[in-house]
Amino acid sequence: MREILLRQKQVLFFIIAGGLSAIVEIGSFKIFSTYLPHIISKEINFHGIHYPLSNIFSTSCGIISNYFLSIWFVFERGKHSKRKEFAYFMGVSFISTLLSLSFFQIFYSFIFKDNIDLIFYTLSPEIISKIAAILLVSILNYSIKKKVIFNG
Repeated sequence: MREILLRQKQVLFFIIAGGLSAIVEIGSFKIFSTYLPHIISKEINFHGIHYPLSNIFSTSCGIISNYFLSIWFVFERGKHSKRKEFAYFMGVSFISTLLSLSFFQIFYSFIFKDNIDLIFYTLSPEIISKIAAILLVSILNYSIKKKVIFNG
């Protein structure tokens, strides 16, 4: 088991970095989705899009934390300059954000309708949808970041 973990160290660190970034993203989404509707009434439902600013702001927080965790702990620098690497990372993250927002809308509108009671905490449909969208997009992110951006 230890040999498998050592061989898969990068995947393990990616999962840890992704988990930490997901905590940042979900936590900031909870904060934004709680307080922004008090300031902007259309935040809950803006022409059929649920929590658009909360999603964009929280995803941005997650992306920024993931970038720094990725370069510090997960990937080695590739053949690109730091500027180009950052630009590629942000480009991939922008596309990932669009996918994540789309998946969130689908999950929130059609799939997750009820709270999930975890005894110590209750997950709302918004949070469940956010978690599902993050998990789905993270698989794509790892592949692209490893092969294209960091040339691993």
